[in-house]
Amino acid sequence: METTEVEDNHHVGKGDDHEPTSDVTGVYKRETWTRKIDFLLACIGFSVGLGNVWRFPYLCYKNGGGAFLIPYFLCVLVGGVPTFFLEVAIGQFMSKGGIGVWNICPLLQGIGFATVLIVFLVNVYYNVILAWAFHYLFASFASFNGVLPWETCENDWNTPKCVRTIRGDNTTNTTIFSNTTSNGTSDPITEYWERKVLHLSSGVDDVGQIRWDLALCLLLAWIVVYFCIWKGIKSSGKVMYFTATAPYVLMFTLLIRGITLPGSAEGIRFYLIPDWDKLLEVQVWVDAGTQVFYSYSIGIGTLTALGSYNKWNHNCLRDCLAFAGINSGTSFFSGFVIFSVLGFMAHEQGVSVADAAESGPGLAFIAYPKAIAEMPFAPFWSILFFFMIILLGLDSQFVGVEGFITAIVDVFPRQMRRGYRREVFIAFVCLVSFFIGLSMVTEGGMYVFLLFDYYAGSRVILLVAFFECLAVAYIYGATRFHDNLTMMLGYKVYSIVKYAWWIMTPFFTLALFALCIYSYSELTYNRDYVYPLWAIAIGWTMSCSSASMIPFTAFFKIIRQNGTLTEVFDPADQPTARSH
Repeated sequence: METTEVEDNHHVGKGDDHEPTSDVTGVYKRETWTRKIDFLLACIGFSVGLGNVWRFPYLCYKNGGGAFLIPYFLCVLVGGVPTFFLEVAIGQFMSKGGIGVWNICPLLQGIGFATVLIVFLVNVYYNVILAWAFHYLFASFASFNGVLPWETCENDWNTPKCVRTIRGDNTTNTTIFSNTTSNGTSDPITEYWERKVLHLSSGVDDVGQIRWDLALCLLLAWIVVYFCIWKGIKSSGKVMYFTATAPYVLMFTLLIRGITLPGSAEGIRFYLIPDWDKLLEVQVWVDAGTQVFYSYSIGIGTLTALGSYNKWNHNCLRDCLAFAGINSGTSFFSGFVIFSVLGFMAHEQGVSVADAAESGPGLAFIAYPKAIAEMPFAPFWSILFFFMIILLGLDSQFVGVEGFITAIVDVFPRQMRRGYRREVFIAFVCLVSFFIGLSMVTEGGMYVFLLFDYYAGSRVILLVAFFECLAVAYIYGATRFHDNLTMMLGYKVYSIVKYAWWIMTPFFTLALFALCIYSYSELTYNRDYVYPLWAIAIGWTMSCSSASMIPFTAFFKIIRQNGTLTEVFDPADQPTARSH
């Protein structure tokens, strides 16, 4: 199988750190990162986000505490790091985004279309979290000299069943920390979240009206994203210096505050004490594997886009290893931040940490505001907390949008890299995403949000990762690509990486995908509301629409060829690489 090489007329030359220039036809040349550290910061900013701060601590606690770290770090070594390096290295080698990069294996170029569709759907619903965070941030500022609005039951959105938990020295007037308690009462934090912020309807079939305060927050989030990336990686790289590093300062500040609160030690104990019996449960391994791929942002095409902006001989292997340590270390560190505060919350309510812990939006917008409300100078800590949430989500969001834009622009470089066409296209994508996101800021928007979150980009990324290894290791050739990396990086990459792409990673991703299907359960909300069949069908349609791109593209490329079976497959899987 021969390789066809094509000139890349849009690649910025070595050492070109100023604004991109155009060729004689007026087409802007392709950018590269201004500084070597920009790529690592972009990876950290994109991949280190809410999944590390909320999802990992909850899963670690739910699946045996410290025992969960064993399958987690095993999945990091077997699946996370090899696949992360594979995506970044291919992007750097080909200097193309999520679609064009798979010219290295045209037969499976559907991988690129699948990742672009996945990242678009993820971008649409992820920005809704930023809208919620902006809402809470503004509410915190508005009450800076007073009482946070979710502290009391004296607001017009509260019901007669609202009861505030107050703990004295010897007695506690308490409500179990959930939507309602055994005696039918509810707490002000949950009522603020569901009745004021969401104005939650009865179900996904009851969409209701648009919550215009949330809609304006969503519009603000998309405007911020647009102006972070509209001038390309030169501007987004500078923004990343703040958005990727500031959350660590805020998390450390919150940790210092958290461990000084009464009950924090109990929360950390719940977080760390191992339950070895959990290792025998299938769900523990499924949670560990999916968490690695989720937090490392594998299988959605953005890593190839980030790698494509590296200069030819950039040491991406070093950055990938550094990223793995920072990403997993952040997940572990955030557990101390979260559970120190959850321990305090459990202490104040007089319940166990098991009754205080929630996952996902419940932890960020119910449990933590509850704990903050009990702290001295609560508005200040609330502002600090939600500002951290916005920073964690913002860099993940605008890099995700940049990954989608890069994939499309690289397919049509001569059409999109002229004048202000790229900026106009970014504005169009943000506007379309905003209008789709409006469905998630209606009174039934939470149900739509969870539908996107559960089906759009969860299990299917494992299947995408499997096909990535299949394309490189078995069609293009693992040894061949290993030699390409030696030429690109200037030193021989560890051979274990090649064997990981051959054996370990494809077996791991396929087995984990099978376990996900085996352990699949229908989506619910708060364990009570069961989604109707038509909504579940829409969810599966979102999942299958991206996964189906891989076989459909392969079939289309094959039927376009004429001749015998061998003659048909030869042109269909012939790589088209850059001229190096």
